[in-house]
Amino acid sequence: MQVSVFRKEHFNAAHRLFNPDWEFKKNEKIFGKCNNKYYHGHNYELIVQLTGTPNPETGFVYDMKILSELIKEHILEKFDHKNLNEELDEFKTLIPTAENISIVIYNILRPLIDQQLDLKIILYETPRNYVQYPA
Repeated sequence: MQVSVFRKEHFNAAHRLFNPDWEFKKNEKIFGKCNNKYYHGHNYELIVQLTGTPNPETGFVYDMKILSELIKEHILEKFDHKNLNEELDEFKTLIPTAENISIVIYNILRPLIDQQLDLKIILYETPRNYVQYPA
Protein backbone atom coordinates (compact mmCIF):
# COMPACT_ATOMS: atom_id res chain seq x y z
CA MET A 1 0.00 0.00 0.00
CA GLN A 2 1.41 3.38 -1.04
CA VAL A 3 1.21 6.36 1.32
CA SER A 4 2.30 9.97 0.69
CA VAL A 5 3.92 12.11 3.36
CA PHE A 6 4.39 15.86 3.03
CA ARG A 7 6.81 18.36 4.57
CA LYS A 8 5.91 22.05 4.23
CA GLU A 9 8.57 24.77 4.48
CA HIS A 10 8.81 28.47 3.75
CA PHE A 11 11.50 30.68 2.24
CA ASN A 12 11.78 34.23 0.94
CA ALA A 13 13.71 35.04 -2.21
CA ALA A 14 14.06 37.71 -4.88
CA HIS A 15 14.34 37.15 -8.60
CA ARG A 16 13.92 38.72 -12.00
CA LEU A 17 12.35 37.04 -15.01
CA PHE A 18 14.48 38.14 -17.93
CA ASN A 19 15.75 36.47 -21.08
CA PRO A 20 19.10 38.05 -22.07
CA ASP A 21 18.59 36.90 -25.67
CA TRP A 22 15.53 39.14 -26.03
CA GLU A 23 15.23 42.89 -26.39
CA PHE A 24 13.85 44.85 -23.44
CA LYS A 25 10.42 45.30 -25.07
CA LYS A 26 9.94 41.57 -25.55
CA ASN A 27 11.00 40.86 -21.95
CA GLU A 28 8.59 43.55 -20.77
CA LYS A 29 5.75 42.10 -22.87
CA ILE A 30 6.28 38.50 -21.75
CA PHE A 31 7.33 38.97 -18.11
CA GLY A 32 5.66 42.30 -17.25
CA LYS A 33 6.45 43.58 -13.76
CA CYS A 34 8.42 40.39 -13.06
CA ASN A 35 11.05 41.84 -15.44
CA ASN A 36 11.84 44.69 -12.99
CA LYS A 37 15.60 45.33 -13.25
CA TYR A 38 15.67 45.90 -9.49
CA TYR A 39 14.15 42.44 -8.88
CA HIS A 40 11.10 41.55 -6.80
CA GLY A 41 10.46 39.05 -4.03
CA HIS A 42 8.15 36.22 -3.08
CA ASN A 43 7.26 34.37 0.10
CA TYR A 44 7.54 30.85 -1.27
CA GLU A 45 5.77 27.88 0.28
CA LEU A 46 7.54 24.61 -0.47
CA ILE A 47 5.92 21.21 -0.08
CA VAL A 48 8.06 18.11 -0.48
CA GLN A 49 5.99 14.97 -1.09
CA LEU A 50 7.36 11.45 -0.71
CA THR A 51 5.31 8.41 -1.69
CA GLY A 52 6.14 4.84 -0.81
CA THR A 53 5.31 1.85 1.32
CA PRO A 54 5.54 2.31 5.07
CA ASN A 55 8.45 0.49 6.67
CA PRO A 56 6.98 -2.45 8.64
CA GLU A 57 9.39 -1.84 11.54
CA THR A 58 8.80 1.92 11.96
CA GLY A 59 5.52 2.56 10.20
CA PHE A 60 7.24 5.47 8.41
CA VAL A 61 7.36 6.08 4.68
CA TYR A 62 10.32 8.33 5.57
CA ASP A 63 11.56 9.78 8.84
CA MET A 64 10.13 13.31 8.78
CA LYS A 65 12.88 14.61 11.07
CA ILE A 66 15.48 13.52 8.51
CA LEU A 67 13.43 15.04 5.67
CA SER A 68 13.16 18.31 7.58
CA GLU A 69 16.93 18.39 8.12
CA LEU A 70 17.64 17.64 4.43
CA ILE A 71 15.35 20.45 3.30
CA LYS A 72 16.82 22.87 5.81
CA GLU A 73 20.44 22.07 4.93
CA HIS A 74 20.19 21.73 1.16
CA ILE A 75 17.28 24.01 0.21
CA LEU A 76 16.47 26.62 2.83
CA GLU A 77 20.08 27.54 3.59
CA LYS A 78 20.70 27.89 -0.15
CA PHE A 79 17.49 29.74 -1.18
CA ASP A 80 16.20 31.70 1.82
CA HIS A 81 16.70 35.48 1.66
CA LYS A 82 18.71 35.19 -1.55
CA ASN A 83 18.60 36.90 -4.91
CA LEU A 84 18.19 33.81 -7.07
CA ASN A 85 19.57 35.41 -10.25
CA GLU A 86 22.68 36.77 -8.54
CA GLU A 87 23.47 34.33 -5.74
CA LEU A 88 22.64 30.85 -7.03
CA ASP A 89 24.80 29.34 -9.75
CA GLU A 90 21.84 27.32 -11.03
CA PHE A 91 20.14 30.53 -12.19
CA LYS A 92 23.11 32.21 -13.86
CA THR A 93 21.86 30.77 -17.16
CA LEU A 94 18.36 29.59 -16.19
CA ILE A 95 15.38 31.93 -15.77
CA PRO A 96 14.20 31.52 -12.14
CA THR A 97 10.52 30.88 -12.83
CA ALA A 98 8.57 28.84 -10.29
CA GLU A 99 8.76 25.96 -12.77
CA ASN A 100 12.56 26.10 -12.97
CA ILE A 101 12.96 26.63 -9.22
CA SER A 102 10.91 23.48 -8.56
CA ILE A 103 13.07 21.48 -10.99
CA VAL A 104 16.27 22.74 -9.33
CA ILE A 105 14.94 21.82 -5.87
CA TYR A 106 13.95 18.37 -7.14
CA ASN A 107 17.40 17.82 -8.66
CA ILE A 108 19.07 18.80 -5.37
CA LEU A 109 16.91 16.51 -3.23
CA ARG A 110 16.53 13.49 -5.55
CA PRO A 111 20.03 12.04 -4.96
CA LEU A 112 19.63 12.45 -1.18
CA ILE A 113 16.41 10.43 -0.83
CA ASP A 114 15.85 6.68 -1.25
CA GLN A 115 15.28 6.07 -4.96
CA GLN A 116 12.40 3.68 -4.17
CA LEU A 117 10.37 6.66 -2.95
CA ASP A 118 8.51 8.86 -5.40
CA LEU A 119 9.51 12.52 -4.90
CA LYS A 120 7.36 15.49 -5.90
CA ILE A 121 7.98 19.18 -5.34
CA ILE A 122 5.07 21.59 -4.96
CA LEU A 123 6.09 25.25 -4.90
CA TYR A 124 3.72 28.12 -4.19
CA GLU A 125 5.00 31.43 -5.55
CA THR A 126 1.80 33.16 -4.40
CA PRO A 127 -1.21 31.77 -2.53
CA ARG A 128 -2.93 31.22 -5.90
CA ASN A 129 -0.03 30.34 -8.21
CA TYR A 130 1.91 27.14 -7.73
CA VAL A 131 3.71 24.42 -9.65
CA GLN A 132 4.36 20.73 -9.20
CA TYR A 133 7.37 18.78 -10.47
CA PRO A 134 7.28 16.19 -11.77
CA ALA A 135 3.75 16.71 -13.03
